[in-house]
Amino acid sequence: MDPDLVGGAQVRKGGEGRKYAERRKSPEERKRVKQVGGGKTEPVVQKTRKDAGQERARSQREQQPERERGSAALSPKEQQRKRYLERKAAERGEPQAKSADELLRVKKPEKKVDPNYTPRKSTGLSRQERIARDRKGERALKDIMRGQEREKASKKGEKPSKGEITKRVQARWK
Repeated sequence: MDPDLVGGAQVRKGGEGRKYAERRKSPEERKRVKQVGGGKTEPVVQKTRKDAGQERARSQREQQPERERGSAALSPKEQQRKRYLERKAAERGEPQAKSADELLRVKKPEKKVDPNYTPRKSTGLSRQERIARDRKGERALKDIMRGQEREKASKKGEKPSKGEITKRVQARWK
């Protein structure tokens, strides 16, 4: 037998504490991208989980019972009383609690997508760059407002301090 094919069907251990072979896509295959700034994007790299390759106990994977089996069952007399109360509630016209089957049967209507919908176009700027751009614009606008406040004050013959002008601008900004 060819030595390259020997043991080909065995499970190979993956790197980084992984139990099985790596199934992650290469950066070229990845579709999700993030903005890195300067109008450039790069593929999003998925981080390895901290607990990769560790066996978890059943108590951590599944919800454990809180009481012993069958303890939720009603006695015959309690069942009879429950049915009686349900009948009386129905006679009074009170809304009935739906059974699990009825709740599961209800299908939610699918949301219709507008045929003219187009997703927002990416600016290519990272979060920091967007914030910086917005702050730059706000700063320029506040400077214009400061100039307006100074002109108003000079027409009235006032000489307000820088702090007073800033207060007036802040009051207008709201």
